Amino acid sequence: MGTTESTKVFIENDDIPWEKTGEGVKRKIMGYDNNLMVVKVSFDKGGIGTLHKHFHSQVTHIESGVFEVEIGAEKKVLKAGDAFYIPPNTMHGAICLEAGVLIDVFSPMRDDFINGEKY
Repeated sequence: MGTTESTKVFIENDDIPWEKTGEGVKRKIMGYDNNLMVVKVSFDKGGIGTLHKHFHSQVTHIESGVFEVEIGAEKKVLKAGDAFYIPPNTMHGAICLEAGVLIDVFSPMRDDFINGEKY
């Protein structure tokens, strides 16, 4: 990218609308610049984060709920307070076992999210 894209410095949750990304799944892009992006993802019980991969590094904090997380060939059930790391170009996804919210951090930022793509 030639120019730096970014959001405002102070970000208030109520100012950002939810965007539906799938059945029982919605997200808010909380903040970003070219190097970093934070996204809040809300899941209803049974909501699925479809298996996918991308070139970005990702760390996800589980703010609330319970999720079965699949990264590469491994699956693990994680709960509020836990986190997971996804290396670049690694297949991953999640199934929500108990309604909750994930906080995704990406590096670099996800241009595809800004352009309206779902994953």
